[in-house]
Amino acid sequence: MLRLGERIVIVADAFEQGLPIGDYGYLIAYDRNPDNAFDYVIRVPQANRNFYVTAEDVETEEQLLAAQAESATHEALIDYALSTHNEKLFHHLMNGGDVEAVEMETTTKESLSQADFIKQVNLRAWI
Repeated sequence: MLRLGERIVIVADAFEQGLPIGDYGYLIAYDRNPDNAFDYVIRVPQANRNFYVTAEDVETEEQLLAAQAESATHEALIDYALSTHNEKLFHHLMNGGDVEAVEMETTTKESLSQADFIKQVNLRAWI
């Protein structure tokens, strides 16, 4: 449950009441009427109006920013996997799962001894 005075973002309009989706607002009251479908009353300063909304129509600003950061991180890891030709990491990201486990496996493979590294460099030099 959200706290009074908390800054929220309107993410949906379930009852098609013309909510300004994407705008910020502040939670000003709970709607405790059991006969009503709405959960909160919010104040949107840009629209200079109060709106009745459901819990699904709003999210806190912190949750929205965390979801965007997670999405940006996932996209950056996909770009990294494509640029380094790391096929295992790419498939793991596309199928979902724990990224740290794949990173641990790739770092152990990359830590070669000096002799093995020179051997691989010499092999590639022949090509």
